[in-house]
Amino acid sequence: MASTYLIGDIQGCYDSLQALLQKIDYDQANDRLWLCGDLVNRGGQSLQVLKLLMSLGESVSVSLGNHDLHLLATHELNLDGKSGNSEFHAIINDPDCEALLEWLRGQPLACFSEEHRMLRVHAGVIPQWDAHAAVRLGQEVSTVLQSDQRGEFLRRMYGNRPRRWRDNRTGWKRLRLIANILTRLRFCSADGRCLFDASGPPGSQAEGYQPWFKHKHRLTRDVTVAFGHWAALGLRVKKRYLALDSGCVWGGKLSALRLEDRSLFQVKCSRK
Repeated sequence: MASTYLIGDIQGCYDSLQALLQKIDYDQANDRLWLCGDLVNRGGQSLQVLKLLMSLGESVSVSLGNHDLHLLATHELNLDGKSGNSEFHAIINDPDCEALLEWLRGQPLACFSEEHRMLRVHAGVIPQWDAHAAVRLGQEVSTVLQSDQRGEFLRRMYGNRPRRWRDNRTGWKRLRLIANILTRLRFCSADGRCLFDASGPPGSQAEGYQPWFKHKHRLTRDVTVAFGHWAALGLRVKKRYLALDSGCVWGGKLSALRLEDRSLFQVKCSRK
């Protein structure tokens, strides 16, 4: 029987990914892998992770994470092939680099499954966006990533401002905020002001902010939201949200959740 597996942040932990695929008895012809982003960085084997996932074809879908965007930006900003990040350096200088990054650029920032009534992002969604708005706005960034303007966007992508969404925002600031919300958000206020520089567990945030999924009137309460990004939050399998970053790259576990019956599969960190 075909199965759909949600997998949390891999972050270059290739050996752990291989062990997890073996544990779930992954069948490329029938099963689907829905990844919550941050495929690369810190785990030591980012190149191998990208090559494996790209080779699995249409069975794999990724919601891009902030580390994935950082890799794309590093490539655009280091056309001489040099990078201070050893994992990114290996990717940029690999013969398959262009194919790997074209595949990565083709992945969305937000995905919605009508079958499972589930929105998948890397980080979070502000209360003012419903699932379809998140997908539509993420597509604005994807369109630029796949255009000849991607270099300019990736150069302008960094920074924590603006922090509050307005529908009438335009230009690079609009695209930066969309990318930051979908790939970096943990805490925000009820009116959609984002706190991008906080990474601790719930309760560690500044006054006036809550974890984005705790806002009672958020417009994504009618669907399940799957995400990663938040190792300090840990694994949480709830009715309306699924937090899949179980901290593999930090010595924790890599997790896969089978959507059809919510069975959980985990392997320990295999970093050497």
